[in-house]
Amino acid sequence: MSPRRSYDQFCSAARALDVVGDRWTLLIVRELLAGPRRYTDLHADLPGVSTDVLASRLKDMERDHVATRRRLPPPAAAYVYELTERGRALLPVIQALGRWGEPELGERRPTDAVRAHWFALPLLRALDGEGLVEIRLGEGEFHLYAGAEDGPVYGDGPAPREPDARLLLDTATGAALARGELTLADAVRAGRVTVTGDGPPAKRLREVRDDGRAPANGGPADGT
Repeated sequence: MSPRRSYDQFCSAARALDVVGDRWTLLIVRELLAGPRRYTDLHADLPGVSTDVLASRLKDMERDHVATRRRLPPPAAAYVYELTERGRALLPVIQALGRWGEPELGERRPTDAVRAHWFALPLLRALDGEGLVEIRLGEGEFHLYAGAEDGPVYGDGPAPREPDARLLLDTATGAALARGELTLADAVRAGRVTVTGDGPPAKRLREVRDDGRAPANGGPADGT
């Protein structure tokens, strides 16, 4: 385990960066917001990180009580890493960084890796209320736990049960949402996001869509 490095400043921001300021640490937190992950899964979804650096960061996160490691019961019998309560409290930090970084996103570069679930946090910011939402786009599918106060925030792949809403969109729309160029409500109104399902999130989004089409005075809606 590497020795703790410190800015040696009596400041809460500096102390926080002592813990999570190293390269890759907050991106590991982003991945663990999906719930328990195996080391091999983390390495696969953090392209560019070396095995040594990933192992070192995970050990540091265990030492600092940001993450913990446990062994799954048989038949899996594998070790997984997961966030502690302190680690999960970093969600607003990751969300704020995402908002701050929207202008930096720009267009995807040829060297940029992408994973479907990297669109999870921008979409989570855009959703109101609570519920399980399944997202399908060109890069794959994932699900969100909107309004979750504990446990996983999102997960890779289909929802583990019947979701409260399903959203279908293309990757270009996901990127526009992540860049802050488009709100989810506007994307639904424009027909760039298809909404299905019977839960509260689906009903709210359909109301947004229908309000956008509704005539103001009994005549045709604008643009029709």
